[in-house]
Amino acid sequence: MNVKVVNKYESLINNLDIDIIKSVSGVFTPEELLAQFNNFFYNKMILDITAISDYENIKTMQELSVNMDMSKVILLLDDSEVVNNPKYLSALVSMGIYNFTRNIDAIKFLIDNPNSYKDVASYHQLNMVDNVSEVPETHKKSKSSNNEEEEKKEGIRIIGIKNVTEHAGSTTLTFLLKKQLEKNYKVIAVEVDNNDFVFLNDRSLKNTNHFELQKFISSNYNNDVILIDLNNEGSVDYCTDVLYLIEPGLIKLNKLIRKDPQIFDKLKGKKIVLNRSVLDNNDIEDFERESNSKVYFNIPYLDDKLDNYAELDILLRRLGFMNEDSEPDRNNKLFNIFK
Repeated sequence: MNVKVVNKYESLINNLDIDIIKSVSGVFTPEELLAQFNNFFYNKMILDITAISDYENIKTMQELSVNMDMSKVILLLDDSEVVNNPKYLSALVSMGIYNFTRNIDAIKFLIDNPNSYKDVASYHQLNMVDNVSEVPETHKKSKSSNNEEEEKKEGIRIIGIKNVTEHAGSTTLTFLLKKQLEKNYKVIAVEVDNNDFVFLNDRSLKNTNHFELQKFISSNYNNDVILIDLNNEGSVDYCTDVLYLIEPGLIKLNKLIRKDPQIFDKLKGKKIVLNRSVLDNNDIEDFERESNSKVYFNIPYLDDKLDNYAELDILLRRLGFMNEDSEPDRNNKLFNIFK
């Protein structure tokens, strides 16, 4: 069910055919909105921007974005000159606010089809200085320096590891992939919106939140590979590749289907990885037939105390870290599997 926060456009929003579990009307500060909805479960919030106190001040919107999950918010903009200024819209995108519209009829569409960064990238004017922060260092560099930065950006691999079934092992797999890759590449691993990395006792592992992820990536272009533990909800927008982890146990699969009956339609064409799997080839064929999907790779249970994993070598080759048709260089081994 959805909630709505309305003010100037209350009558327009009320006319929408949307299931609403809670509705509030008036003008609220970010703190007041957080107090009302922080512990309240809802699918989407339809938020009339005029219901936010001092909404034309972009710092107010920043305060809201820091404290609320903006992926669940659909923001109905007004027709004010400030809000429709390209700089204001660009700042919204910078904060991770992607679901905004001036069209009342677009709200229903956004509930089931939320925007990703790609959908709003045209509003994101990187050459503009948002007034919520100082100019990033990259904006102060010379033209030749910018070209050098772009070259680094184009060569980097950013691989996201995302749980599809609950607790499918994204954190541990990210850690194991880092250990396997760093033998031959400069690698950094980061966890988004969580800090389970702390239990792996490896100080080189980093953590951030989804608001700061883009900044983290930009500051680590000197690496060959960035591994991102997206857990369950992290955005895939910045990734060059994403592994979607499914632990193929009966209970977890049934929970997944009940939660989202269309999940395998959404995963079509994506890299589905069975993790902590006990399935053999025949079982995988049955899985693919019943789910009408294609498995990219099957990872069995791995001992995370080992230093080398033959299964992950094969996965990394499939991901392009070594051409599968090429012979390994015996004098400069990429992976320990080639002895």
